[in-house]
Amino acid sequence: MDLFRLDGQVGIVTGALGKLGPVWVKTLLDAGARVLALDRPGQPVCEPIAQLQQNHDEDRLCLTEADVTQRSDLEQALAICEQRLGTPTILVNNAGIDQPPGKGAKGYRLEDIPIEVNRQVLEVNTLGLFLVTQVFGGRMAETGGGSIINIGSLYASVSPDAHFYDHIDSDPPFLKPPAYGASKAAVLNLTKYLAASWGPSGVRVNALSPGGVRGGQDADFTRKFCQRVPLGRMAAETDLQGPLLFLASRASAYVTGINLKVDGGFTVW
Repeated sequence: MDLFRLDGQVGIVTGALGKLGPVWVKTLLDAGARVLALDRPGQPVCEPIAQLQQNHDEDRLCLTEADVTQRSDLEQALAICEQRLGTPTILVNNAGIDQPPGKGAKGYRLEDIPIEVNRQVLEVNTLGLFLVTQVFGGRMAETGGGSIINIGSLYASVSPDAHFYDHIDSDPPFLKPPAYGASKAAVLNLTKYLAASWGPSGVRVNALSPGGVRGGQDADFTRKFCQRVPLGRMAAETDLQGPLLFLASRASAYVTGINLKVDGGFTVW
């Protein structure tokens, strides 16, 4: 089981204050790593991260601001990391824009979706991820290696099912932005590209694609989604911890360039 320990490792988690960010941060901390948690300027500290801050000193968990689309922010974050925690050896590229349906969510007809909606998603989810990887992954390549985990999505592989949303009162009907799946599909290709490029430098690059993580979805959506999943349920946050730890640790020392789907079998059909 020592293969799964991360003692002496330094992890970076982007989008640390979002829905899944605290899951990744806690997983790395519990395995013994020191963690730099990044999120964009002005974000309030969420309760799970605040609790982790209470339980860990600043030499184990450091929270700092950085916009993933601004290289100067990321270079400053790297300097903070090396000053306070050490040289990064694990990067979890988690920052991203998703647009699930919510109260007052605006629907569009497919032909009327504003290009700016798609541009922002692609800028953060794909270009931002690449920029973060250039800064932190480049440092790993210079200093002997590490593990990069790009957070994908089941919608990198399949299209959203509009039936999941047809109970929502919206005119036009709610549509998940097409750029979301496109941005995540691009992440999977970048994962392979980077794995091939940095393999000789000892940097492993893999994707982890969650699907259907439980988090306050309405009852109709949950019922329809679970009917589509072979395991018959949505994912709990704890279902994601083991897969992340596997990819971050020496347990996956000969694994690079893959997409690990954690979706209850959603994409088998």
